[in-house]
Amino acid sequence: MLWTLAAILLIAWVLGFVVFHVASGLIHLLLIVAVIVVVLRLVRGRPAV
Repeated sequence: MLWTLAAILLIAWVLGFVVFHVASGLIHLLLIVAVIVVVLRLVRGRPAV
């Protein structure tokens, strides 16, 4: 589920960067948060629930 969320945010980031330049700031923040969560999940080594 976490990988799905990261993929959706990546697609939204690309669309926001290309189409909605004004709203892309929020999408950038969400993408950064998603990347941090994925990295923390990998570092801790906990299995997905």
